Amino acid sequence: MGDDCVFCRIVAAEEQASYVYQDDAVVAFMDIQPIHPGHMLVVPRQHGELMHQYSDMTLARTWQIVMRLNRALRTSGLPCEGVNVFVADGEAAFQDVMHFHVHLIPRSAGDGFGLTFPPNYSEPTPRSKLEAYASAIRAHVPE
Repeated sequence: MGDDCVFCRIVAAEEQASYVYQDDAVVAFMDIQPIHPGHMLVVPRQHGELMHQYSDMTLARTWQIVMRLNRALRTSGLPCEGVNVFVADGEAAFQDVMHFHVHLIPRSAGDGFGLTFPPNYSEPTPRSKLEAYASAIRAHVPE
């Protein structure tokens, strides 16, 4: 646990939060700056900054709870025509709290939230480049 980690303090009940779910591995609570009503975070109890720092078991439990809460959000009566399930894994990916977490963001048509794509996004990448990217990643996939 990091003393300077707000999520570790929330997990330890040393910081106020509006809890949605808790078990021995995972805690879920409402985002203090929600994009839309119902925006919540699912956080492993164990501190780790990035997703790859967790065991497969912890990640599996985290995603089980993400799916369970996704269903709950969709049937909660809150405005929710869809859900963005979002992970910002590292500062370059817009992670602002350095404790791995999953956002569940309820969405409705025309709600004002969106993603911005780079200018060259509309152009398909040549297959040779895609194959080179795939090869570089395949070489590092653990057994």
